Amino acid sequence: MIFLYVITFSLLILSFIFDRKKTIKALKIALKRFLKILPALLDVVIIISVILYLVPNSLISKSVGKGKNKFISLFIAALVGSITLMPGFVAFPLCGILLKKGVPYMVLSGFTTTLMMVGFITFPLEKKFFGTKVTIIRNVISFFIALTVAFVTGIFFGEIF
Repeated sequence: MIFLYVITFSLLILSFIFDRKKTIKALKIALKRFLKILPALLDVVIIISVILYLVPNSLISKSVGKGKNKFISLFIAALVGSITLMPGFVAFPLCGILLKKGVPYMVLSGFTTTLMMVGFITFPLEKKFFGTKVTIIRNVISFFIALTVAFVTGIFFGEIF
């Protein structure tokens, strides 16, 4: 993670050297946008933190943690991700918390990928624009792609084989 900070800071300095006015303007825009979403972000992070505090670690571990069959945990996480509607800026910190509680990378990958790609809650809206058949096909294909991504993640992190 520090590597990304170093690269970002270096590119910011480079941008500042080439065009000071544009860089300052971009930083002001970024700060305004960040401050605009900050209240919602803090609300969601606080709510998730309280819920995770109230839910015992043993329940999380029992449902999708290390002691559970990884494939069953992946399937549960993928189903939860498919029916949950959550923005990425909330999902990724949540996954960081779940990782610290012992949830495997493969399971987290399945959860976040289905969260972003499969839309059970958004189905009525998608159906309205694309039609029922296309929406079902897109969601089914997205679900299997998410499972594939999760399996590759599991192989990469040594959780499978």
